[in-house]
Amino acid sequence: MTMEAYRYADGTIGFPGHHLGPDGEEPVDTVDLSEFTATVVTWTTSTATPPGVREPNHLAIVEFDLEDALEVDQPPVRALGQLTTGDVETGDEVQPVYVEELREPGVGIKVTESQAWDGYRFEPV
Repeated sequence: MTMEAYRYADGTIGFPGHHLGPDGEEPVDTVDLSEFTATVVTWTTSTATPPGVREPNHLAIVEFDLEDALEVDQPPVRALGQLTTGDVETGDEVQPVYVEELREPGVGIKVTESQAWDGYRFEPV
């Protein structure tokens, strides 16, 4: 499973990927962000979570600085996601880790199959 960002002809990288880039062009390549570490920009803990989401739910905005790794001249790529722990501070380095279940699919009023979500959480390095 990849944490797929899109690279566009002008060199920008967007996450999540969109079918058109900043200049209206289609993506030319993908970048797997799960291969890189990121820095916590800000974080919070939610204690009032939707049905099936763990409580408390630790969330962070993280920043992937890909300039040196991919030889691109662009601003860092940001992502929002769950943390594996509440023991994190702004400026900490984290890595994406794949999890099969970001929420419990059988909880709530919607059809269970429609609530199966996998993805990435961020874990301190």
